[in-house]
Amino acid sequence: MALSLLLPAWAAAAERTVLVMGDSLSAAYNLAPEQGWVALLGKKLQASHPGWRVANASISGETTAGGASRIAAELARHQPAVVVIELGANDGLRGLDLAQTRANLERMITAAKQAGARVLLVGMRLPPNYGPQYTQGFERNYAELAKAHGAALLPFLLEPIATEREAFQADNLHPVAEAQPRLRDHVWPALEPLLR
Repeated sequence: MALSLLLPAWAAAAERTVLVMGDSLSAAYNLAPEQGWVALLGKKLQASHPGWRVANASISGETTAGGASRIAAELARHQPAVVVIELGANDGLRGLDLAQTRANLERMITAAKQAGARVLLVGMRLPPNYGPQYTQGFERNYAELAKAHGAALLPFLLEPIATEREAFQADNLHPVAEAQPRLRDHVWPALEPLLR
């Protein structure tokens, strides 16, 4: 009898959360929420790692400044074991200062680690028309931050579909529903080792 009373509390305590802090690429822009790669990741996680769940705190249009301002509240709300940070694309498309983007990402990584979470930093690449100095610096931010903070790194979220026009919506920025499982499968090998 006593054991059965303890089980529900134990089961609740055992549930662990992957918190995704992202922009429109993770917020299933122009799609039904359940079609996005984050929701698909949640289903895969429940099937392969019982007791884990995904909380998607992604917002379309989000910048690293927005993520940095929200991270403390999201950490308190979800108490995640793993935080996936997929931000920076909107900074880059607006040509925002690279040092400021880096500082914002660093704030998020540091806050997540101080809360006891492991971090997966998901990078982005910019079109070449932004110039080599800016695009290379933008990409380098992710690699250097991951190395400096011992975070896992996925260098480029859209890598499996980047050269396929049909994988994107009319805006040529946001992936179509059919491409979302490929993004989930691309993220999975970087995330899975953190689920321990």
